[in-house]
Amino acid sequence: MKKFLLYSVLLSCFACSYTQKINSGDMAFERKQFAVAVKMLPEDYQKEKSLVNKGKIAFKLGESYRRMNKNEQSIDWYKTAYDNSYGIDALKEYAFALKEAGRYKEAKQAFKELGIEIGSPYEYRKEISACDIVQGWIDGQDRNPYEVKDAGLNSENADYGPTILQDGQILFTSDRKSRGEQETYNWTGNNFSNLWKFNPKEFDSSSYSDIINSENNEGTATFNKDFTAIIFSRCFALDKEDRYCKLMSSTIEDDKWSTPKVLNFTKPMINYGHPSLSEDGNTLYFACNDPDGWGGYDIYLSQRNAADGWAEPKLLSRAINTEKDDKFPYIDADTLYFASEGHTGMGGLDIYRTYIQNGSRWTPAQNMLPPINSSADDFGLVVDYINPLQGDKLQHGYFSSSRVGGQGNDDIYKFAKVVLPPEEVVVDTTTTAPEPKKIEYKMILNGYVVEQIFKDPNNPNSQVIGRKPIPTAVVDINVNGKSINKVEVDKNGFFSIELDEETDYYFFGSKDGYLNNSNRFSSKGIGKIPSNPIQEFEVEITLDKIFKNKEIVLENIYYDLDKWDIRPDAEPTLDMLYTTLNQNPNIKIQLNSHTDCQGQDQYNQNLSQKRAQSAIEYLIKKGIDATRLSALGYGETRLAIDCACTKCTEDEHQANRRTSFTITEN
Repeated sequence: MKKFLLYSVLLSCFACSYTQKINSGDMAFERKQFAVAVKMLPEDYQKEKSLVNKGKIAFKLGESYRRMNKNEQSIDWYKTAYDNSYGIDALKEYAFALKEAGRYKEAKQAFKELGIEIGSPYEYRKEISACDIVQGWIDGQDRNPYEVKDAGLNSENADYGPTILQDGQILFTSDRKSRGEQETYNWTGNNFSNLWKFNPKEFDSSSYSDIINSENNEGTATFNKDFTAIIFSRCFALDKEDRYCKLMSSTIEDDKWSTPKVLNFTKPMINYGHPSLSEDGNTLYFACNDPDGWGGYDIYLSQRNAADGWAEPKLLSRAINTEKDDKFPYIDADTLYFASEGHTGMGGLDIYRTYIQNGSRWTPAQNMLPPINSSADDFGLVVDYINPLQGDKLQHGYFSSSRVGGQGNDDIYKFAKVVLPPEEVVVDTTTTAPEPKKIEYKMILNGYVVEQIFKDPNNPNSQVIGRKPIPTAVVDINVNGKSINKVEVDKNGFFSIELDEETDYYFFGSKDGYLNNSNRFSSKGIGKIPSNPIQEFEVEITLDKIFKNKEIVLENIYYDLDKWDIRPDAEPTLDMLYTTLNQNPNIKIQLNSHTDCQGQDQYNQNLSQKRAQSAIEYLIKKGIDATRLSALGYGETRLAIDCACTKCTEDEHQANRRTSFTITEN
């Protein structure tokens, strides 16, 4: 489930807003002031007479509570929204919220109903299966050698991301209020996050360095071995031009921290966070949402190559990274702990561990199971090597969780690994033990060719409500640029292959009536363990149905006022269109540009034509044949939302200022 992680400080921060004059629950929700919205919207719900509008208000309340990390309240409101005919979105969020509440039987049934309602059991098959698997983990958790208890430092606010300081104190991130602090972050209703430290001997917490903490959001941190260097995340919530999260570094100079600097490998318009340094300080692990990754947030490493420099980051293998969010890495010698939404888990983020083999391969990720993991979000595990072990404990440390029973939003828990009593084993001495079988290791990749399900089947701009398999599509399997096999998928859109080690695969899917598309998978860096000799992975290839002579809106293409040049934030969308054109050499398209209703008609017509032509020129420079492209500016003649111009909201104007393309020949 895609979840707004209030603890991650990897919010894109486009949603950041400050205290403003709010006169309705709707306004609070639209401005993402969720803590304000939940106070105002219930009254709106009670006053509303229309069933449809009640459903809309209830869904906004469910969303507000979810984004504030208050799961139980969100369940009730999602259910209310669905009962008031809000539709599939309410049922979907209700199902995931049930799973995150640990109500697996109810969640399983909701996922089944959801698959039926969208017309594709395929979409939620993994969630249904996970509900059964997780119940088995819970039933057997008495054999998991971990004890968990409250760390003693938590507040009613969000407390997360622990690391151990050289004197045994715990550094952590919190949005609790500092002395004299006035401004609040209205997404949560709390304060901006800073780094804090907790003294476990005195049970006292205090704000960390004023040089490291700022008016922005500070997040999780890591130190070198002698604690003379720190790397931490900072989200620039107050910078209107650059509202992204970056990794910052600082060193001790004259007994105080130097002014933090952004790490050198940082790319624009990408969020970075959750740093973890190896013991020698020369390898940095972190998470970011680079579009060149496997999907969502992925975990990378970078090697130190100079006193203040880091090499180009490397993406970790598919043993770790999935197509969903993979975050909060923590390296402990040869063991990497991390949190993920993509591996089979109990609800939200779960904590996993993997081991490095031969310097570059990672063993299959192992879920750490309950009580370390719960149905809520569990993340940010660190091992404590500073404070002495107590009694017969084998290991201890800390992690973060939003589980039920905590003090506030997210809380920090202490864990200890204990010695379990041996299981009683009955030995049959009357027979000879069989010869151990040789372990046969395999990696199996299961593939699916699917298409998107639109809310309106005839409108490619309508909401995508799921995916369903495409039978009899053809998949060309390539290795090192050469086709090694061509397979036709079955009626369920399915194919399967056995993978070779250390190999990059490229899959090219096609079917008449659909645009060709591709996906990739790599077996590089995937290790082996006897307990899991047959590893299974999955890849999906999504083919878009061809809607000839219908406009398809291109998201996230914006222009500065009265200008037509392509902004950097529009390039990724045009790059994806370039890839589509490159993979489908027979299609021709028309690029369309539309303005809002503001300004003179002829001016808008000329401006939109220049904007459409700019997009065409961008594609030509990348190598697309000009004869396959044409440009047409519509000005304000085809408004997507036909509102009274002087009364249109800014969102309505933005919806009208759109760029689209039309397939004219295929």
